[in-house]
Amino acid sequence: MELHEYADRFRTAEVTRDDAGVVTVRMHTRGGPLQWGGRPHRELPELFMALASDRDIKVVILTGTGDSFIELPDGVNALAEGRANATVWDRVIWEGNRLVDQMLAIEVPMIAAVNGPVTVHSELAVLCDVVLAAEEAYFQDAPHFPGGLVPGDSMQIVWPLLLGPNRGRYFLLTGQQIEAAEAHDLGIVGEVLPADGLMARAQEIAADLAKLNPILLRNTRHALVRPLRRAMADDLHTGLALEAIASMSAREWFRDQSETAM
Repeated sequence: MELHEYADRFRTAEVTRDDAGVVTVRMHTRGGPLQWGGRPHRELPELFMALASDRDIKVVILTGTGDSFIELPDGVNALAEGRANATVWDRVIWEGNRLVDQMLAIEVPMIAAVNGPVTVHSELAVLCDVVLAAEEAYFQDAPHFPGGLVPGDSMQIVWPLLLGPNRGRYFLLTGQQIEAAEAHDLGIVGEVLPADGLMARAQEIAADLAKLNPILLRNTRHALVRPLRRAMADDLHTGLALEAIASMSAREWFRDQSETAM
């Protein structure tokens, strides 16, 4: 697959490539910060599949728009309130598996330029091979346990892996925000930079990588993500299924709580 076949297909990402083979994916919602929801959940697996099929790519830079990497929009969470039925969850689980699987199927190094807070689907940042963060960035899993959902869409795998089992569980159960500087100290982030220098540094690293033997790049990426792919194969689908079961029980639980309060 070539860039012209897929670059303009996605409403939630602008995709460009330079002459050295560095692709930049800038996630957005109508030109502003990406608001997570159904559309990016559907589109990004397809975009990652296209990138994984493009053999002309040397490096991928993934970044956001404006002052955040990914935002959690305000409003009612239908999943957390148990208003999604089994048919909806079947699609959510299918897309959720593909989102991570297709990202890890990309065969070249990935650089995350985390331009601001990432409060939802932080795996899109921290599963990249090089993670750069703006000084104002922080990491949080806001929509899952704090929002009434099981952290089952890879959060239960990624964060205990990065932070260690106890600190990872603490992070998920408390909704903790980990600021960029602390994320650097914990080994989550490779470099913390002023926001106005973030993309320049990402492009500098990408340009250096793009000069190397493309087979070296692809095989190194394969070697680095194999443990991650094994972990996802073992536990991602189960985590999503547990998330669905707990979600579908929520309506009954809320009704019982309401009746008890009467």
